[in-house]
Amino acid sequence: MNANYVAEQLKDSFKILYKGAKGRVAHEFIIDMREFKQSADITESDVAKRLMDYGFHSATVSFPVVGSLMVEPTESEDKLELDRFIDSLRKIREEISEIETGKADRHDNVIKNAPHTLKYLLSNEWKHTYSREKAAYPAPWIANRGKVFPSVAKIDNVHGDRNLVCTCPPITDFL
Repeated sequence: MNANYVAEQLKDSFKILYKGAKGRVAHEFIIDMREFKQSADITESDVAKRLMDYGFHSATVSFPVVGSLMVEPTESEDKLELDRFIDSLRKIREEISEIETGKADRHDNVIKNAPHTLKYLLSNEWKHTYSREKAAYPAPWIANRGKVFPSVAKIDNVHGDRNLVCTCPPITDFL
């Protein structure tokens, strides 16, 4: 029920993939982000990282469809939390539109630079075309609810997958 509620609320902002004959999704749904790569140079990973600025953990990225987000809201999420998530994605869509229309820079924007860490937001130097407030508190309800700031900014997503580092003690320590 939660997945269908969220998908229905987002259908005017995003293309929802794989709906059934009656327009319903299963316990999860897939948002197609591929069109934004061309129109605004925004990827599904960029959107996933911007969700962190809104206080949400990212949805599943590029599975099962490359260039998509798979959203799987649990039934334990209340309507207020679902509505916050919907509002966040709608606001991110507005941010994408700002890039598409030239109102925001294609390379220096709140989505490309997300997530914004507290250390970065409080630094003396700010060289962006957007405000710190837009980066840190993109929706009015965030300040009232409290916010956990991401501790790490954007990193190379596949670097860790391709360069494994073992932090385990050697086997001889267990003998």
